[in-house]
Amino acid sequence: MTQPKFASARSALQRIALVALAASLTACAAAQATPAAMPAPAATAAAPTQTPPFNGIAHIAIRVQSIAASLAFYNKLGYQQAFANTGRDGSVSQSFVKINDKQFIELYPAVPPNPARPQSAAQSTSSFLHLCLEAADINATHDFYAAEGLAPRAVETAGAGNLLFTIRGPQQPTFAQNIEYTQYMPTSRHMLDIGQHLSPDRVADKMTVVTLAMQDPAAARDFYLTKLGFTASKTNPMLLNLPGTSGQMVEIVPADPLGSKSSIVLTTPSLDKAAAQLTRQQVAFKRATSTTTDANGKTRSEEMLTVTDPDGNILRIVAAH
Repeated sequence: MTQPKFASARSALQRIALVALAASLTACAAAQATPAAMPAPAATAAAPTQTPPFNGIAHIAIRVQSIAASLAFYNKLGYQQAFANTGRDGSVSQSFVKINDKQFIELYPAVPPNPARPQSAAQSTSSFLHLCLEAADINATHDFYAAEGLAPRAVETAGAGNLLFTIRGPQQPTFAQNIEYTQYMPTSRHMLDIGQHLSPDRVADKMTVVTLAMQDPAAARDFYLTKLGFTASKTNPMLLNLPGTSGQMVEIVPADPLGSKSSIVLTTPSLDKAAAQLTRQQVAFKRATSTTTDANGKTRSEEMLTVTDPDGNILRIVAAH
């Protein structure tokens, strides 16, 4: 082979090598520019987006001047004491008055104020103490509120044998609201009393609304809607539905004129029978008709019996729908 031909062949081989090298570098760059496919992340359980449902209102607690006098009054309405707690001296420290198998009015005695504890002055007067709601799943409810930043107390077993926790609510007329949540346990005193202490003469058999007097009603309403998961009714923006399908409510009102007293709505199968029971027992009551208008503009008239207990607490009785 002559020298010119050899040089030409060598140049051709160099060009082929350069092309191959360029192709290799391009493929490498492309591989680096395109990231390798990553495995899909493992699915995580979705956090609940709404408050777990409640079964309804479990009880209200009120402080009274005389448990004996209050029991005598509620007996006239057909309500009986299911059970009671007593102190070391044998006096009743807590009475559980039964409305139905799942709803109660708890009575606590007023006590003399203690000069060493200024806040104890509230314990010497008749007053609304707290509202208790029955949770369908108390642990789920507790964890949901903890996630909402409400700092609920730990779930514990209460004296009567049911599970219980509390949270701090909005400001009432004299102190911040204490909201209780309970879940009935099969061997609790409440559940062991099922079917007992249910007189046929009860003026009403269900508690459907609890009125809450608040220093700042707008702020309290917002707390119940945005933090506790209640929903506004269509007929009255201050009537709030409990989470779930119980159909029961709380009513937010200004501190005056209700003040520290309680006010509840009870339903009865027969308003006439309830009125006859009150008349027979010589319990004073008022009978009046109120008119409400719903969100669709439809008006409805409803009769109501109003009774006041010895401490000024109000019971409003309406016919069940």
